[in-house]
Amino acid sequence: MPKHFAKEIKMKRKHKRLTFVAVALVLLGASTAMFLSAIEENITLFVSPTDVAEKKYAQDRGFRLGGLVEEGSVDRAGGKTITFSVTDLSNTVPVTYTGILPDLFREGQGVVAQGRFENGVFVADEVLAKHDENYMPPEVAEALKKSGQWQGQAK
Repeated sequence: MPKHFAKEIKMKRKHKRLTFVAVALVLLGASTAMFLSAIEENITLFVSPTDVAEKKYAQDRGFRLGGLVEEGSVDRAGGKTITFSVTDLSNTVPVTYTGILPDLFREGQGVVAQGRFENGVFVADEVLAKHDENYMPPEVAEALKKSGQWQGQAK
């Protein structure tokens, strides 16, 4: 076998390995990009009423709104549709929810509503209420403390 033929075979093996590595890196990069894209679409951010007032939320996707149920704001007149306001003691956001509210839902208590903004009203798909007298979601407590008007302790 001539020497130049042996060099061609070695070059071909080297090229095959490089091609394999390049294809593997491209596939790894594509799968990573798809994974990160899927995660980003499913991340639900926490937003306070002050963040809503300052438009510090992704307006094209859902988020979690947290704060206190404003005193005197709960209206159950629409049958299964309930309207209420969520406040962080600085700003207030009107909320509409169709469904059954948690048993512990009441005015003046901490709440987290998951949904989206439509025509100036937060339309909630899910409403979560605190589960005992001492608990408040950490995000809600932090948002209320930031407003400078709430001094309670969050566990």
